[in-house]
Amino acid sequence: MANFIKPLSRARSLNLAAALICTGLVGCALYLQYFDGQDPCPLCIFQRVFYILSGMIFLLAALINPKSTGLRILAVLTFLSSLAGALVAGRQIWVQHLPPDQVPPCLPSLGSLFRYLPADQVISMVLKGSGDCAIVTWRLFGLSMPEWSLLFFILLSGISLANLVSCHEKKSRQDRA
Repeated sequence: MANFIKPLSRARSLNLAAALICTGLVGCALYLQYFDGQDPCPLCIFQRVFYILSGMIFLLAALINPKSTGLRILAVLTFLSSLAGALVAGRQIWVQHLPPDQVPPCLPSLGSLFRYLPADQVISMVLKGSGDCAIVTWRLFGLSMPEWSLLFFILLSGISLANLVSCHEKKSRQDRA
């Protein structure tokens, strides 16, 4: 019981905060979808998947509070997941800034694509972007949803890197002792 009451370590606090950020972002996306009528495009759905994946890994790291090697592995996994999400968000931003005559045509729903095509073809088609990914229907402080998403993926990548630096500093202190 005393261990539970102790203040959380820096890495554990960062991981818990990152997991809560991911949860909040997915919650906001679901709110905008179901209560504000903002239907997600395929690239938005892929970004949600990377938020969920990152959040689950951050939560796992916060709950089990792994030693240096385990924390390093989980930090690399969250970094890779956040980086993949940032790339998807960046792709959507690029599609949104294309001239109207260069915007790719709209795709059928993801469910239909997965029903009739192999997964690798679906992923390839979705990552190319489509017309529905180019439509900006929501802005906050002048930034579109994928622009905000990119900023949050960069933040999550930074938290992952902070965990890696923390492991390195801890190892350096142990080597000096």
